[in-house]
Amino acid sequence: MRSSIPPRAVHPVPPADPAGVVAASRRAGWIVALLALGTSLVLSALPASAAASASYGRAVLRPAEAGRGLISARPCRAGQGANYRGRDLRRTVLPYSLRCADLTGAKLDQVDLTQKDMTGAILRGASLREADLTQARLDYADLRKADFTEADLGQMHADRSDAREAIFVDAEAGQAEFQHAKLNGAKFTRAVLTQATLVDAVLTGADLRNATLGQIKARKADFSHAQMHEAKLGQATLLHAKFRSADLREADFTMADVDGADFSGANVESATFTMVDDLNLDGAVGTPEGQVGRTSVPRVTRVPTTPPTAGGRVVYSRPAESKPRIGLIMVIAGAAGLGITLALWGAARRRHRREADVFLLARRAVEDDVTTLGRHIDALDLELRSGGRLPTVTAEHDWQRALDAYQAARNILSSASGTEDLAYAAQAVHDARSALHRLQAGPSTGPQ
Repeated sequence: MRSSIPPRAVHPVPPADPAGVVAASRRAGWIVALLALGTSLVLSALPASAAASASYGRAVLRPAEAGRGLISARPCRAGQGANYRGRDLRRTVLPYSLRCADLTGAKLDQVDLTQKDMTGAILRGASLREADLTQARLDYADLRKADFTEADLGQMHADRSDAREAIFVDAEAGQAEFQHAKLNGAKFTRAVLTQATLVDAVLTGADLRNATLGQIKARKADFSHAQMHEAKLGQATLLHAKFRSADLREADFTMADVDGADFSGANVESATFTMVDDLNLDGAVGTPEGQVGRTSVPRVTRVPTTPPTAGGRVVYSRPAESKPRIGLIMVIAGAAGLGITLALWGAARRRHRREADVFLLARRAVEDDVTTLGRHIDALDLELRSGGRLPTVTAEHDWQRALDAYQAARNILSSASGTEDLAYAAQAVHDARSALHRLQAGPSTGPQ
């Protein structure tokens, strides 16, 4: 951040007598000490305001992110649903809803699970080789050590799932969502995750060798110690991602967004960074290829030298009266530092107040929408009961979706700490309204 304080010119100080030199040096020392004390006091107060502002650092609503799926609160307790523990379900017709079902060690190889609701289900150690989970919902599911080898996971939702040491070898997971998921030690060898969402996911020690990760969204994802030899990450969004000590040999980062990414200790031997801006490879090892974009490198400060004399020797001249001049320079530097600190502190406070106001206004709007939605659901429930109308199976699913989305919106709103949370709540309200609209527009049966 640039300071609004204009630079001050340093004028040469006329020669002074020795007594004046000593007095000026002492005065300069006291001034510098006082300025240093004031700067330290301001800096000690700055982190508190910065931390307060950070809680509102997500002040911009992101409908696109919220629209990728409803991040709801956990709908039920794990294992509360149907019990299929250890069963062979390859020839079993499974219901649409498997919410919180216990499928530990179950055999589901080649089973069609398209659009199944498996939210909160336990699939620990289950076998789903070549299974079809297109658009299935596995949010909050326990997928530890589950085997998804060659499975079709296109557009699958597994946000906040626990898939540590799960196997996704040769899986097709285009546009799958693993936001905030635990994928430590998972095996994605040769898996296709094009346009997948891995925002804030943890993939420490994961095996991603030869994996296709083109155009993934992996902001703040942690790939530390991951094996990513020959991984393809073209046009990936990797803002503030961590690649500490990762094996990135021959990996392709062409046109990837790596602003703020941490590559310390990573092996980037023969890795490609063509057209990658804001790349910082400080602490990385190996020699990358194709660094065509702008790369940030450590700045080297060069010390100007005096032109050589006629004899070819470089002569360094020293002013006879340098002590008062050095003292004045220190005073000016201290004053400038204090001014910049005060300007940063004031800007942080103003930004905090402004973002807090935006959050309060957005929260009130979402609260009104949730309240209106609740009244609509109550009125429709009363109408269905009093009129004796019974919905079809499809309408019953829509009614359940509306109730789940309404409850999710209330849960998110009660613990919202930023406008990104409000965006998820607003998306939940939208999903509930859409389900109610389909319910009212669809056919219904008469009393039975």
